Amino acid sequence: MQTHFTLKRTTTSDPGFQTLIRQLDHELWNELNEDQATYDPFNKVPDIKTAVLVYAGDEPVACGCFKALNTGTVEIKRMFVQKAFRGKGLSKLVLQELERWAAAQGFTHAVLETSIHFNTACTLYQSSGYRIIPNYPPYEGLEESVCMQKELAY
Repeated sequence: MQTHFTLKRTTTSDPGFQTLIRQLDHELWNELNEDQATYDPFNKVPDIKTAVLVYAGDEPVACGCFKALNTGTVEIKRMFVQKAFRGKGLSKLVLQELERWAAAQGFTHAVLETSIHFNTACTLYQSSGYRIIPNYPPYEGLEESVCMQKELAY
């Protein structure tokens, strides 16, 4: 049976986004253990008006958001797909929608941070045109962080 997915632009206060973020945080704490204590403060995204959800029917199953870092650059944050829905291209769908939205608002670059332990995420970002850059604040000096950048051209 083919699952129908729908995309929704929303905010980080959306209950569906909040549900997925709780799942993401649980996964991060389970996978990264004590290392997550270093990163957890950087993952807070209150009151961000630029979040994307993907629904399978009525259930939110994937998300991401971006926030402005400066006049030309956004930071992609909180990318997540529920385990049961991985491998279906949803992370790429979320990422592309975030990039389109940011470009439409006049942003010219996107940056993001992920972990050296998340090979699938690193592969997704690099296959989507992101290139590794020196770690930007607050990730400077954090050896487990991989920071990437992409020029937005939509």
